[in-house]
Amino acid sequence: MNVMSEAASEKASNQSRLAYGIALTEMAEHDNSIAAISADTLDLIGLRDFLAKYPERLVDAGIAEQNAMGIASGLATTGMRPFLCGYAPFITARSMEQLRNDVAYANQRVVIGAAASGVSLGVSGGTHHALEDLALMRGLPNMTAIVPADAHQAWQATQATSEIDGPVYIRLGGRVVEPEVTARDADFKVGRADCLRPGNDVTIIACGCLVVEAVTAADALSKEGVAARVLNMHTIKPLDQDAVLTAAAETKGIVTAEEHRITGGLSGAVAELLARENPTPMRMVGMPDEFAIVGPTGKVREGYGMSSANIVASCLELLG
Repeated sequence: MNVMSEAASEKASNQSRLAYGIALTEMAEHDNSIAAISADTLDLIGLRDFLAKYPERLVDAGIAEQNAMGIASGLATTGMRPFLCGYAPFITARSMEQLRNDVAYANQRVVIGAAASGVSLGVSGGTHHALEDLALMRGLPNMTAIVPADAHQAWQATQATSEIDGPVYIRLGGRVVEPEVTARDADFKVGRADCLRPGNDVTIIACGCLVVEAVTAADALSKEGVAARVLNMHTIKPLDQDAVLTAAAETKGIVTAEEHRITGGLSGAVAELLARENPTPMRMVGMPDEFAIVGPTGKVREGYGMSSANIVASCLELLG
């Protein structure tokens, strides 16, 4: 089991974007095939150490995501292991043709570290929000999509890509502190959800920055006599179907929580599975089908109910 060192944890400063860069630099020390492709993210992802140690293995494509994706795919065809680093709203939407055809269709072993996801760039407005990226990644065959809950899990997810023979999308936060919600030595396995709280009344399935909100909500619900199970669904594709179906069978309903539109992401994946296998009462906490307002990240999240308070309210409404 890979464990993030205390020094690396301190350096990451509770930010998943930096943990990705740290893990990448550590992996490059032991694997000469690893290369970093930056789309103007040397500081956002924390690639300065990588550049200093392995300058011949880093390409900064600048603000040219389509070029960066093409470079990554090209390197992969030669046996290199490219790790692409970009801003989530642009590395997905702007380079979608290259991502679809050159990476996913070709089943290239390219890892995409997408920072500043969700509304972490809140004040920059809708052009800089990434609220449909998971829907795009879920729609691509061969793609694995991971949404770490905190810096420790981002480091683990990056390390775990060594075992995946195909493209991987890792959704990372922005320049905001992400509270620690997973243990540094916790076991991590792609495609297997983590149960952070037991409970048989209702299940909260969350990913990314809303995992800590889900845990907070579960603790609040326990004071009202409601035992809420909390699943950290860090892998959106492939979804842990067994965990979802077990929760549907053992609890009275499911509440999903994500910093993403409720169409196409975690909520969509869970709803599609339940519709096929075991129709179950659901509530969805996330972004509605609209573009978000401009404002500080915390205010935007709160304004659209992406909070522990709304998760609590959704659970109580479901339970009646």
